Amino acid sequence: MILFLISAVDIIARLIILLLIIHVVLTYFMSPFHPIRQRIDRIIEPMLNPIRRVIPTVGMIDFSPLILILLVQVINLIIKRFLFTLL
Repeated sequence: MILFLISAVDIIARLIILLLIIHVVLTYFMSPFHPIRQRIDRIIEPMLNPIRRVIPTVGMIDFSPLILILLVQVINLIIKRFLFTLL
């Protein structure tokens, strides 16, 4: 059961990172009113907004996606280590 939870946490983290990368790429090539982009924005933007409030953009560069990737990986590692201690 715990191994299933570890796998699930890892899959969720990878999915968030994948959606974040897709979100970043789509901001360059797709209209913000496109239905696919709006769906991805509804998932990703609530995670990026708190980071953007703390870390402002530098010129035209937004570092919030990079910070979110790092946070997701750190949280993933912490949760997996905790779950491994329960084995």
